[in-house]
Amino acid sequence: MKSLTYLLIDLACVFVPLVASFYPKHAFYKRWMSFIKANCIVTILFLIWDYIFTAIGVWGFNPEYLTGIFIGNLPLEEVLFFICIPFCCVFSYFAFTYLVKRSPFTSVQHHITTILIVVFTILAGLYFNHWYTVTACGFTALYLMYLKLKKVDLAFHYLTFLFILPFFFASNGLLTGSFLDAPIVWYNDAENMGIRMFTIPIEDSIYGLLLIFLNIEGFRYFENKRI
Repeated sequence: MKSLTYLLIDLACVFVPLVASFYPKHAFYKRWMSFIKANCIVTILFLIWDYIFTAIGVWGFNPEYLTGIFIGNLPLEEVLFFICIPFCCVFSYFAFTYLVKRSPFTSVQHHITTILIVVFTILAGLYFNHWYTVTACGFTALYLMYLKLKKVDLAFHYLTFLFILPFFFASNGLLTGSFLDAPIVWYNDAENMGIRMFTIPIEDSIYGLLLIFLNIEGFRYFENKRI
């Protein structure tokens, strides 16, 4: 049973959104193809990043919590992570656009984006020799700059990110060792800031924001093309 831990975390995260996708009034399953197209592109990019960082020891995986099925140097569960978590987030974004008439971030989203760009750029500069910090902060700052230049309204993106934070702490907490004898995913603190939110490296929240925003924007792009 221990070897199924990471797999069960993936499945637990996706179960409710997957079932809720068939809600007839606002059926997300009818938009699955837009999600799949976007997710395939984003997942490939993140798996390349993941593969390289696993190879050079920025992070790694505890085999005790894995099924033992690997794709290259990455466990199957890690690959599924980049499908299950974005699915939950894009579904949440989709639901909010129907359930919430006006995001509470509408009037401040431009300011939030500017602040994040400045903070992430400074952190990337200060920790330029820490691989996880510089890439997570650098890539996210660059992508937010792009979205700002394109004048993309990120009000519902931020609402989605805020909504998933408790689930982020629960799932990533388990992955990084909360309530377990050892972490499922370990991190080399020489390659990050060494700041933890409970057991979670703070870079994970930045990495997660980039993952979520890329999937949402990809979903929106393919949805617009479909329509």
